[in-house]
Amino acid sequence: MKTFEFEKIQDFKYGENPHQQASLYKYDSEIDYELLKGNSLSYNNILNATTALDTAAEFFDVAGCIVVKNSNPVSVALGANPVQAYEKTLDSDPVSHFNSTIAFTREVDKELAQKLSEMSVELLIAPSFSKDAEEILNKNKNLKILKINTPLNKIPSLVQEEIKMTPFGALIQEKNLKDFDKETFKILTKKKPIQSELEDMIFAFKVVKHVKSSAIVIAKDLRTLAISGGEGNRIDSVEIAFSKVCDSAKDSVVASDGAFTTINNIQVAAQNRAAGIIQPAGTVRDSQIAEYSDKMNISIVATGIRHLKY
Repeated sequence: MKTFEFEKIQDFKYGENPHQQASLYKYDSEIDYELLKGNSLSYNNILNATTALDTAAEFFDVAGCIVVKNSNPVSVALGANPVQAYEKTLDSDPVSHFNSTIAFTREVDKELAQKLSEMSVELLIAPSFSKDAEEILNKNKNLKILKINTPLNKIPSLVQEEIKMTPFGALIQEKNLKDFDKETFKILTKKKPIQSELEDMIFAFKVVKHVKSSAIVIAKDLRTLAISGGEGNRIDSVEIAFSKVCDSAKDSVVASDGAFTTINNIQVAAQNRAAGIIQPAGTVRDSQIAEYSDKMNISIVATGIRHLKY
């Protein structure tokens, strides 16, 4: 029999909504952090911070910026430095930055802090902040600043199991820590992605892992152009994502958390001049999807890994 024991750390003012009571409980493995600014983290702050850090951990060895709203990544980008990464996310989805949670994989310096001070951000997360950056950011009355001392690549493994309480009982599953596997990573089409497209595909598939299903990420130049999830079907998610991208979709790539089983998704991608698709594949329709994609001049990369997130 599996048992869990938790020690209460604190009560929140409320949970997801003002009428819901909520508390935080301690367990064996926890992140090491410092709240540099702000009285305390709220229930929703912790949910958003968790998504932001899980996504940031995918890119721990490069300069990245992750913007989160409602526990979902809304814009993600990599750059030569944190400033460039931030500017790329801002260019992709400036509206969602308002009152968002933003995480960086590198130190926030003075230049970045000055840019961030121009935007209304609720929670800012990074491994470190320069002294000049703290002085600038401290002028923002409502901003909370979270310094993460635990190495980003160690964060995902801090949680090994996920628990969901249901009327049927407690659902317990292993956390989704699966990474790419060279044994299942295959190109299904005759058309091969060029190096930059393949890099965008891998980037996008790392992001789509953290988006609510049916998850679709459109990316180009190591930044998300659009993210869509939580729809009743994957076709709607693809159409919604491309409707956000508009004219900048040419030569972009599409990542899906689940397998494409109809040509409808390929048709939408082709209409928007996408260059390639990365998806789990592994269905009886793989050959049909690949054949049609070749006709549409779109490459298909199969990961063999499904990343559904309910």
